[in-house]
Amino acid sequence: MVTPTVGVLALQGAFAAHAAILDRLGVTTIEVRTEQQLASVDALVIPGGESTTMSMLLERSGLLEPLRARVAGGLAVFGTCAGLILLASEIRDGRHDQHALGALDMTVTRNAYGRQIDSFESDLDIVGFDTPFHAVFIRAPVVERVGESVEVLARVGERPVLCRQGAITVASFHPELSDDDRIHRRWLADAGL
Repeated sequence: MVTPTVGVLALQGAFAAHAAILDRLGVTTIEVRTEQQLASVDALVIPGGESTTMSMLLERSGLLEPLRARVAGGLAVFGTCAGLILLASEIRDGRHDQHALGALDMTVTRNAYGRQIDSFESDLDIVGFDTPFHAVFIRAPVVERVGESVEVLARVGERPVLCRQGAITVASFHPELSDDDRIHRRWLADAGL
């Protein structure tokens, strides 16, 4: 049996923390910075970071169109914070040259929970989890709209913060900053890995 490989997009952001969790779960991981590395993975994590910078780096590195094609082809992806923004179909307050991959039918607003000083933590009730998940929100995006095909797995108030559509899971928070690996494990299971 071939061991699946999970890539962590490593252009900018919190990629090392995701890789550490995946390594701890016994998953073969690689940092993805090239088209060849992207082509070699069975699933991908797009970490938090700065979404406009990540968008520009995807374009400059030549990864934007190959990533768009892999996602459209059904690649399992887990996007957190900036990753959620990049995977959305519409970014309300993005720069005119910022790219949205259109993987999920959702509209997002960047940094809508506030500036760095407005970062917060919250215990989330997540569909399918027996106990709350302690989530860290840092300059988090707000999901303004979800389409009918998007499953909302957790909310803060009325706002969706953990969603899934097909092979794509997104979080507006940073599960990689928690000692709790349940969301990563769930995503891997959903991806069949």
